[in-house]
Amino acid sequence: MGWHIPILTTSYMDAHHHHFKRITTAGLLIALGIIYGDIGTSPLYTFQTIMNDGGFIDEHLVFGAISCIFWTLTLQTTFKYVIITLQADNKGEGGVFSLYALVRRFGPKLVFPAIIGAGTLLADGIITPPITVSSAIEGLNMVKGLENVIVPGNNLVVEIVLVIILLLFIFQRFGTKVVGAAFGPVMFLWFMMLGVLGVSQIIHYPYIFQALNPKYGLSLLTEHPKGFWLLGAVFLCTTGAEALYSDLGHCGKKNIQATWIFVKTTLVLNYLGQGAWTLAQHKSTLGGANPFFAIVPHWFLLPSILIATCASIIASQALISGSFTLISEAISLNFWPKVTVKFPTNIRGQIYIPSINWILCTGCFLVVLYFRTSESMTAAYGFSITIAMLMTTILMFYFLRYVKHYPLWIVSLIMVLFIAVESSFFVANAVKIVKRLFFLVFEIGLISTMYIWFNARKITNRFLSFVNLNKYLDKIEALSNDTSIQKTTSHLIYLTKADHSNQIEKRVLTSIFQHHPKRADMYWLIHIERTDEPFTMEYGVEEMNDGKVIRIDFMLGFRVQPRIGLMFRNVVKDMVHNKELDALKRFPALDAENLSNYKFVIFENVLSYDNEFSVREGFILNSYFSINKLATSDSKAFGLDSSQILVEKIPLVVTPKSCDGLKQVFYKKRQE
Repeated sequence: MGWHIPILTTSYMDAHHHHFKRITTAGLLIALGIIYGDIGTSPLYTFQTIMNDGGFIDEHLVFGAISCIFWTLTLQTTFKYVIITLQADNKGEGGVFSLYALVRRFGPKLVFPAIIGAGTLLADGIITPPITVSSAIEGLNMVKGLENVIVPGNNLVVEIVLVIILLLFIFQRFGTKVVGAAFGPVMFLWFMMLGVLGVSQIIHYPYIFQALNPKYGLSLLTEHPKGFWLLGAVFLCTTGAEALYSDLGHCGKKNIQATWIFVKTTLVLNYLGQGAWTLAQHKSTLGGANPFFAIVPHWFLLPSILIATCASIIASQALISGSFTLISEAISLNFWPKVTVKFPTNIRGQIYIPSINWILCTGCFLVVLYFRTSESMTAAYGFSITIAMLMTTILMFYFLRYVKHYPLWIVSLIMVLFIAVESSFFVANAVKIVKRLFFLVFEIGLISTMYIWFNARKITNRFLSFVNLNKYLDKIEALSNDTSIQKTTSHLIYLTKADHSNQIEKRVLTSIFQHHPKRADMYWLIHIERTDEPFTMEYGVEEMNDGKVIRIDFMLGFRVQPRIGLMFRNVVKDMVHNKELDALKRFPALDAENLSNYKFVIFENVLSYDNEFSVREGFILNSYFSINKLATSDSKAFGLDSSQILVEKIPLVVTPKSCDGLKQVFYKKRQE
């Protein structure tokens, strides 16, 4: 029988291929609700941090700060992410692993920027919910009568922040469809508020528009006493830029690009308004005031804090949904142990990973309890994001040069610009490393896990040996027909890594023939091929010899959960329906509507003591098997019930120990 490749489940695929290819009102609102929380709430603390770090406040500092913010948003967010990086559209999906999937064939070492970028992005992400929620709640300090109740860092503020963060993480199980629909209008209101508040101050000091001139930014960086090091605070204005690309699959490129025009305009107006207010005070320090809430009319203070709190929750949501996306893709690309992935809605890209959700929640709790105030958090924020952005830049070089085929001189100019800007931010943020040692364990843990998992899979794959299946087909048929051997099951199914249908792992044949031979009516071989496209769901069938051995090749996108038990039953039903498998006539035990008489054989590797590793391989493999104990089993990862599986333990001997020094010293035979 030849190849048969239909779409697996059309309705399922249609649901997952629904995405925003064109600009729609719904798409714009969901983009506002999911993507811009982090970068949209940066006015809560960015300008205040620059003023506090800059020391003496004067026109030179204010104009320089606004100029740096504007050009950072222009170069880093608009040019790099909205215009350039969004071109790396992997069938509608974005993020560092989607980008890696597009360029991995151009160099084996590209795995390093991929895992470093993902690890640092996730690690610094645990500070986003605490810093944004704390900034909003601390605004209550400016409400008359609450000055002595809401004090940054006191127990009440910390408790309120912790409760909000806990509720946010509990809410994740319902998916970002609900969040996007509910929070889109709120974020629209938030950005409108930013713009209106900014304009309300600009009309009293229109001269502030001159601050957009890049000469003021350059002057600040070169002439101010703290000059270059202020970039660490300036960088806070663009920390959410990576989310624009990570959440591409949630909203679509055109909706992101359209909404960014509106978002950037309101952000710049608000920063200009904060600058105008600061200059109008004619004071050398802020005196503890937050310019963001200071420009809010007194009568609107409470509503503005409520809206700011909602926006800060949305900022956290952008990070969390992006983290789920990253880990899901990492699992598919063998960078992360198999963990439970849930799909709360039928909307494309909406996933929920319970283990990651609660790891992030715990991290956020520890950040709040450790730093307590938003001011302390900003001092530690941004370092890892600069590393993540640099890693994206490296991968983008390969994408623009080898996928888009841009001329080398154009790609080089773009890369020099990005690397110069991001390296400057990295150096300026490097001073934060002492204040953020708290995060170091988290970052090293994430990156090490990805590195260990990826390399351990490469090492264990060396253990696999393949043989020619065609030589054993007659023996398999003879075993199937041998009624003297007790039947194991009607249908015996093996998952195979053999890319070619005429090959099979030696361990599969060992499982069938040695120890206790496994007799079955039919033997199925299932091969899963991960495609670079996110949502491919196709299969092919090859009948090896008169229906005794049948191979199924699944072509699944890297975002598709491989529910092999369900998919296998669908394939058999399709084959019976199409009269490609006359299973009921040949094997009455098979009921196409109730496929119960079958078993999947799952191999479980255990590290043999008969190994002699190098230090590196020993560390990687011992760490791999330790981590693997916490991971989801293969049966659960492939959607197989415990009643459907047979588990066989395989001792893994990668590098056998040598016994060359062993010699016989005596042999005795007792005399009768």
